[in-house]
Formats: sequence, C-alpha cells, structure tokens
Amino acid sequence: MTDTTALTGAALAHIKADEFMPDEERGHAEAAVGEDESEALAYLVDPTDLVAEIPGVDLAQASWSSEPVEYDPESMEWDIDEEDGDFDEEVTDNA
Repeated sequence: MTDTTALTGAALAHIKADEFMPDEERGHAEAAVGEDESEALAYLVDPTDLVAEIPGVDLAQASWSSEPVEYDPESMEWDIDEEDGDFDEEVTDNA
C-alpha cells in the first residue's frame, strides 16, 4: 500500500456509509482509522471473506498490523517473483 491517505479515506467513507453502526462506535472507529493504517485496512477487508470458500477452514481469530517501510523497486527484497524460502513446497503426484 503506497497511498495511506487513500486507504484512510476509503475506510472513513465505509464507516460513514454503515447505516447500522451506532454513533458512539462510529466515532471510535473514525479515530482508530485516523491513527493506524491497519485499522483502516480492517474496516475494508473482512477476514472471514478471505477464507470462507476454503473447505475445512474456520476462522478462529484475525488481527491486522502495519509498519511503514520505504519501497525500493530495484531492491531484491521487493522481487515479487522470488520464492519466499521460509517453507518447503511439497508436490505430491496422486496419479
């Protein structure tokens, strides 16, 4: 995410449009979104929707965090096509 102003604005618009949110909760939500981009993201992305279609998966808990970083497109650290390397990918042939 490179445009935190757009992220925050979208979250605030989402909160404002929620007709079922009580005013007290709305004020708290707006303050939280203004202070933390991860809160803004949490108002825009429902973690349940991310896993709802995966058979056998039930969401037990979800949380968000964020950290500002400098993006350098030339850095190998930002190579999207590079394997993470933190896990072993096992391929099984069931034929």
